[in-house]
Amino acid sequence: MIAFIEGKLIECQLNLAVIQTGGIGYEIHVPLTTSEKLPALGESVRLHMQATYREDSQTLYGFIDRESRDFFRMIVDKVSGIGPKIALNLLGSLSLPTLKNSIAHGDVGMLSKAQGLGKKTAERIVVELKDKVLPKGTTIASPAVNASSPISVDNESSLSQDLGIYGDAVSALLTLGYKATDADQAVRRAADVLGKDCTTEELIRKALGR
Repeated sequence: MIAFIEGKLIECQLNLAVIQTGGIGYEIHVPLTTSEKLPALGESVRLHMQATYREDSQTLYGFIDRESRDFFRMIVDKVSGIGPKIALNLLGSLSLPTLKNSIAHGDVGMLSKAQGLGKKTAERIVVELKDKVLPKGTTIASPAVNASSPISVDNESSLSQDLGIYGDAVSALLTLGYKATDADQAVRRAADVLGKDCTTEELIRKALGR
């Protein structure tokens, strides 16, 4: 099993990266949320890997962090009807915090906005993963909770520490007419700048460019 590949980034497309290491160039399928975080060509990068083997093909899938890789594994293994291609589209359409928040809250509408994912498949994801997406002891905000209150989550990812706040910010942008993927991307970029201790209002303002 390949745990990760580290080497020089030779090529980068929206859903594909080529990493050279040990004289070999590995063609790796990646979600948009990973490709947008890759360094410039020629620089070193590490991707956490998942490999699939079939009689006529071998495919590598890479992720910028282990948490995204593990989520990819879980959704392919646990949800019937979900293969690597749909799982990759799902992780590319919505960031991991938004995905976990949507699944935990049963937000089928948000999930079904991902490319190639219909309402019935989104419902299966919620049923199968609702109790598995968050670590034990995690608490997330409900719509009635004051959005300015930080939420504590025991997780490796800094963004996942504020799932409720993150989800509320995305929902606010949706209300303003943003598409789901655009809202998620805007909030994701704002969160990268502001850090884990920001409030929903700060995320929204930054995402709107204010």
